[in-house]
Amino acid sequence: MTVSPVRWGILGASKFAREHMGPAIHEARGAELVALATSSVEKAAPFMAFHPRLKVHDSYQELLDDPNVDAVYIPLPNAMHVEWTRRAMEAGKHVLCEKPIAMHASEIDPLIAMRDRTGLLAAEAFMIVHHPQWQRARALVQAGEIGTLRHVDGVFTYNNAEDTKNIRNKPELGGGALPDIGVYVFGSTRFVTGAEPTEVSARIERENGVDVLSRITAEFPGFSYSAYVSMRMEGRQEMVFHGDKGLIRLTTPFNAQVFGGAQVEIHRGTTVTTERFPAARQYALQVEAFCRSVRTGEAYPCPLEFAQGTQRMIDMAFASET
Repeated sequence: MTVSPVRWGILGASKFAREHMGPAIHEARGAELVALATSSVEKAAPFMAFHPRLKVHDSYQELLDDPNVDAVYIPLPNAMHVEWTRRAMEAGKHVLCEKPIAMHASEIDPLIAMRDRTGLLAAEAFMIVHHPQWQRARALVQAGEIGTLRHVDGVFTYNNAEDTKNIRNKPELGGGALPDIGVYVFGSTRFVTGAEPTEVSARIERENGVDVLSRITAEFPGFSYSAYVSMRMEGRQEMVFHGDKGLIRLTTPFNAQVFGGAQVEIHRGTTVTTERFPAARQYALQVEAFCRSVRTGEAYPCPLEFAQGTQRMIDMAFASET
């Protein structure tokens, strides 16, 4: 039986949508990119370059009213995510929304209720769970390949101090390092371990109303945790899962094939085994998983409940701010 592709529209011509998610939707199996919402001819042009037949709507609502769109991808500023996820679902569209899908964990409850009531799929675009390096890391840890997990540490940094117009530097748009990249060092730990933190403490530095450097410590059942995220430091990313019989290190955990090659290092004594994943395209894999869930009912790997758990950890970090 032939299954029709999921027809996608994008709300807004953001840089990330232009460089990553637009092409990913266009190339993903089971997906068809059909529409873009932007009032800027200039911003639409790069999308038209790889998809000349793309329909361009002048407004977000006009795209939501398009009967030829089944699902929407939302790359809008953080503070707009809940509203436009809700409005898209009210229009009968499935939704894949950039992270964080909400600024507070409690804001996700109405989205879960709407998802359950309508039968539509709504999810946060936490793409790393679709990457085989993370699926491998989770399998290794949960199989006890490094013994008993005792500690996890992570880091994710970049420097956008000179880019003052960047939405991540604007508090009114939901900017800040924790909302933007804290989701990765927190969510990846929860994904691999299946555990939730019992305590979270953070030391946070701010500039112009947004957090630019956060140092986090936490306690999970059976293991400790430490991480830092920053928008004012040279780019670095790494995650380490340290057990009593070995450790697992991911050297490009979040921006695979952009920051560097995806690989999982397994350290046991003096032996290091490196597994590489040069061909995996996590954004396309994310879209394909979403489309399978829409068309076949297959469970989506990163439901709203998972996103809410990560947002709850971010909320705990802010609540503990010192």
